[in-house]
This record gives sequence, C-alpha cells and structure tokens, in this order.
Amino acid sequence: MSNRIDQRFASLRARGRKGLIPFVTAGDPLPQATAAVMHALVEAGADVIELGVPYSDPVADGPTIQHASERAIARGVGLEAILAEVRAFRSRDLDTPVVLMGYLNPIEIRGYARFAREAVAAGVDGVLVVDVPVEEADTLGPLVEAGLRQIFLVAPTTTDARLAAIRARARGFVYYVSFAGITGADRLDLPAVRARVEHIRAGGDVPVAVGFGVRDAASAVAVVEVADAVVIGSALVARLAGCDDAQAAMSAARGFLAPIRAALDAMHS
Repeated sequence: MSNRIDQRFASLRARGRKGLIPFVTAGDPLPQATAAVMHALVEAGADVIELGVPYSDPVADGPTIQHASERAIARGVGLEAILAEVRAFRSRDLDTPVVLMGYLNPIEIRGYARFAREAVAAGVDGVLVVDVPVEEADTLGPLVEAGLRQIFLVAPTTTDARLAAIRARARGFVYYVSFAGITGADRLDLPAVRARVEHIRAGGDVPVAVGFGVRDAASAVAVVEVADAVVIGSALVARLAGCDDAQAAMSAARGFLAPIRAALDAMHS
C-alpha cells in the first residue's frame, strides 16, 4: 500500500532530485505555531517533515532538542495537541509527508490501535520510534497495519545481520545516523558516511536519508552526493528557539531552510 512517503521519494527519484527533511519539535517555540512552521518549511523546499514528539527521557536527542522538548512539555504539548496540529497542516497541504519521531511510551499509553487510527486520520504518514529496534518491530504492528510507515534507524555500529533484518522490513526510507552519539554534535565524517550509505543501499532499493551532524548547506550537499535525502534538525530547532510569535518562527524557518534547498537544487541543475 503506497502512502505519501513512497510517492514523494518516487517523485524525487524520477526527477533526479534529493530530498530535504527538516526536523522540528512539535510545540516549540509555541504550541499553536507548529502547523504554521510546517507550512513555512514546505514553502522553503521541505520534501518530508519530521515532527518530534516531546519526551521527558530521550536517549538519542542532544541538548538542543532536549531543551525544545522540555519547553513543549512545560506548555502541555502531548499527542493530542500534536495530532491537532497535523490536522491543521493537512487542511492546506494534502501532499507533504509527515513523520512523527519520538519514543514508545506516549504511544503505548495512548494504545497502539487508538494511536494508529488517530494518526492516520490526522494525516500522519510514518513513525520513527527511537527505542523500538528491529528485533521488537512487531510491537508497532497495529501502526503498520493501519498504513503508517515504520522508519528504522541504522547506525555505524549496526551489524550486517541487523541491517539485513532492517532491509527486510524497511518501508518509506531508512534513516542513517551518521555517527554513534546524540543529535547536535558537529563531527560529520563524510568519507565514512559515504561508504556506509553505499553499503546500506547495496542490499535494496529503499531510500536512505542521513541525519545527525548535518548543520548547513555545505554539509547537506556533501551528504546527498550519495544519499537520497538529508535530515537536518538541531540547527533548525536552535534557530527557532528564540522566536516569540508564529510570524517570527515562520520567517526563521524559511530563512534557515531556503538556502539549503537552493544548494541542493543547484547541485541537481
């Protein structure tokens, strides 16, 4: 069953273009500004939007995203509010894929079947649940059965056996974490990333997106020389953090993402 993620990557591939996937924390800098920021990112060239679900005990998020989650949680942002923002986004945008990225606990508390039903109805296309490895993937069976794409993480330390298991289940795209560590660190080893992405892609045709350590246009261009898409999060979240109204947040989002989109397009042309 095809969904927006599949359609978007098929379209990118047909046009010879590379995907740009910005990450923002839902509810930050303002709870009611999330849909507006998402629209601004699409206007600036986003192909897929990764929406972070605030969580109190992250294992992969660096300080920038942790603080954004803390601010959102302090303002009462949870799944109910996040799905409402996705619905608001879908009232104007029926095409751009939305992936929720977060942790298992909020989904388990809500109930797997209920969350799947509500997420699909709101317009969510995929989930990346950081603390559900491929060995436990069946936990999210109700989500996959409802039509959501389960996005898997691959790390530099992922063994070939685990990579084979991920390839067998992967739909939508695979998210390659460019180094072993947390988000926001500035230590992108491009030769190692290229070699690893080529190895991942050698075993199948599921698109590969690279995140962690991508901070600007130059690093994004370098990554997509081999990958299908680039994910950029902490640098964008930091840019949004100081905005005190929706218009300022939208302007900051556009100003950050547009030069990266232009650089990727220039590479294509």
